Amino acid sequence: MVHLPVLRAGRPYKSMNRATVCHVASGAPVAQVSQANRGLIARDLHRLDAARAALEELSVAQLLAICKGAARLFATGDLPLDDGEVQSPDDYIRQLSATTSLPESLCRANMAKICKVLDEMEEVLGGLTRGLDLSILDRGWGLQRNRPLSYVCQARALGAVLPSNSPGVHSLWLPAIPLKVPLVLKPGSEEPWTPFRIAQAFMAAGCPPAAFGFYPADHGGAAEILLRCERSLLFGGDATVGSWKGDPGVQIHGPGRSKILIGADQIQAWETHLDAMVASVAANSGRSCINASGVWVPEQGRQIAAALARRLAAIQPRALDDPEAQLAAFSNPQLAARLGEMLEAQLKVPGAEDLSAPYRAGARLIKAHGCTFLAPTVVYCEDPGHPLANSEFLFPFVSVVQVPQEEMPRRIGPTLVVTAISEDEGFIGALLGAAVVERLNLGPIPTNQISWDQPHEGNLFEHLYRQRALQHF
Repeated sequence: MVHLPVLRAGRPYKSMNRATVCHVASGAPVAQVSQANRGLIARDLHRLDAARAALEELSVAQLLAICKGAARLFATGDLPLDDGEVQSPDDYIRQLSATTSLPESLCRANMAKICKVLDEMEEVLGGLTRGLDLSILDRGWGLQRNRPLSYVCQARALGAVLPSNSPGVHSLWLPAIPLKVPLVLKPGSEEPWTPFRIAQAFMAAGCPPAAFGFYPADHGGAAEILLRCERSLLFGGDATVGSWKGDPGVQIHGPGRSKILIGADQIQAWETHLDAMVASVAANSGRSCINASGVWVPEQGRQIAAALARRLAAIQPRALDDPEAQLAAFSNPQLAARLGEMLEAQLKVPGAEDLSAPYRAGARLIKAHGCTFLAPTVVYCEDPGHPLANSEFLFPFVSVVQVPQEEMPRRIGPTLVVTAISEDEGFIGALLGAAVVERLNLGPIPTNQISWDQPHEGNLFEHLYRQRALQHF
């Protein structure tokens, strides 16, 4: 059984306190992961100035070259674990799938996403900084369009309290390194693999080891990171992120409740957009905050819901190593049961109907291939105020909500991604002015289709840097 150590300024550290992560199907131990206690994290975070100084010695151009090297190594390299053991790319995929219950096919897709962001980091930073001459970050100031510009970093390190649901989210903190900000990473309990492998790929590509802290820990350790890092990212459900909302130092990445809105001018052609709807709901097994959990339409809602239910019913549980698998299992069967019970209870509230039931062979909760699954579910809501009209679950779930077009912008609530299928200028203008919409796709663009040169759920550059007023004589 392999061991993953704590990384303290890039150096492996074996803790006496270890957690065992197990295979979701067999229950067999897959790895032991050293745990960092709150005191150790606090001590290390007092010494972040050296880590920041190590990155400051390199130019942004050099760090971008390191990103490209890290992309190649992350995808193809045999990288260190501990005690002389190495992890091949195939080892990584198998171990990641085994503990997170994500099919190996989806693990590979997420691996490719991370590699793409690393390889195209210059374009990503161009989007985050809106075309800033990045050499200004090397000198601290410079001229752009003949005007002096200066930026000051607001953090000695970026803390990140990470989830276990999908490896793709790790793309969001990668730009910190070329922005010269060290990382303090607290991995999800079931997914230590990706942040550890990314750190090893960076170090193998020439990044200073001091830039990486990797601290598997309990809730107390996570709180220590959020309290002591001047800037942090926090991933989790409403219960996890709720107490940190409003803290300017903590950028929240919670449920997305992403949606597709079809305008009255396009609703008669809804069938031509069915593929985009299916992809938005089901890609990555519905585990991402950018998956659509709602389709809002002015009419024909029942017909659209039935068509989605027929299509999504084709996604059946398969073994995690099946190359055709597209549905993730639940690493915690009790969680799957609770979610299923919650869904059934909410379906008893008048105004919502499960249109997937006729297309399922049996119950929503499925035990197969040694794992526990929830079958894709489509609910038709006549009432936008129904509790299922704006719900999100960790499996392919979507509510089709019928509501007049003019009410949509004020009824959808906070939404990470809105895909608006309409050419109605008034409707588009209302969505452009809706502060509750984080990302807006105009046209039939699946909600899960990301343009990495655009900020995603907050701008990491603006989270880490602020523009300083500068006059130059």
